[in-house]
Amino acid sequence: MPEAPASPGPVLPIGFADSPGRNRRLRQLLGGRDLFIAPGAFDCVGARLVEAAGFPALYITGAGISMSALGAPDVAALSFGEIIDRIRRICDVVSIPVIADGDTGYGGPLNVIRTVREYERAGVSGIQIEDQEWPKKCGHEPGRKLVAATDMQMRIRAAVEARRDPDFVVIARTDARAGEGLAAAIGRARQYRAAGADVIFVESPQSEDELAEVGRAFPEVPLLANMVEGGKTPILPAERLQELGFRLAIYPNALTRLFAKAGLEMLASLKDTGSSNAMSGRMLSHGALWELFDNATWRALEDRYLRVDQPASP
Repeated sequence: MPEAPASPGPVLPIGFADSPGRNRRLRQLLGGRDLFIAPGAFDCVGARLVEAAGFPALYITGAGISMSALGAPDVAALSFGEIIDRIRRICDVVSIPVIADGDTGYGGPLNVIRTVREYERAGVSGIQIEDQEWPKKCGHEPGRKLVAATDMQMRIRAAVEARRDPDFVVIARTDARAGEGLAAAIGRARQYRAAGADVIFVESPQSEDELAEVGRAFPEVPLLANMVEGGKTPILPAERLQELGFRLAIYPNALTRLFAKAGLEMLASLKDTGSSNAMSGRMLSHGALWELFDNATWRALEDRYLRVDQPASP
């Protein structure tokens, strides 16, 4: 006898549902005409806010993870295991493409290969790899030391050859501007593009003119602009960045800074007044916060298995 058709499975909530096609969507965004913005997040709350706000992609900030998970600035003190665990959890709670900070790839070519494989398995659609020595430093802090350009080319080639999905994006970041000047940074970036990088990221140009020079140097290559409030690079509107030739702008820690300031203000008010009432208008309600995480679908899924048909009474 033919097998009975399988009954449809349950609708899965955020955190359990698959999100196929994200790598292809990131490729399409990078291949389009318009610049898109990927705000940064360091945890599941921030990630859900980015998607709920309607942004087409998300950036996972290494500095934000370090501060939130370890209580340390971006000084490369986190282990790879701690980082990939947080990345996996963030990828699970959004359906939009995720770009993740991969630092230096965490070692030699074998480490780069493992990093790319693990990021891809976790749900990441694009990885950023930089040309600093390990331990690396924040791109807007002093003291950065670079590896030889040939070593970074090795990292990029290993990353490109390790990916399973050809739509998985490899972003090459150079930190050469700070110590070697913009011309050297552009020269390095050209070598990384030749090694197979899909996107070029020249870290910390120090003026609008320098951003324009980067754009002129790579007229046919997707370029990433890093917008760091209080950093080395001026914050320009998306329209202007697009005019200069950039395809993607990340705001790695805008949410982090806002959360910190808003938290301090709320706590000061609570301490002064003995209540959170004065700040309640600036908060999500209990229900709105739960709904941000798909509360109704979680409850429906649980109810599906708690409902047990009772035998009829004799």
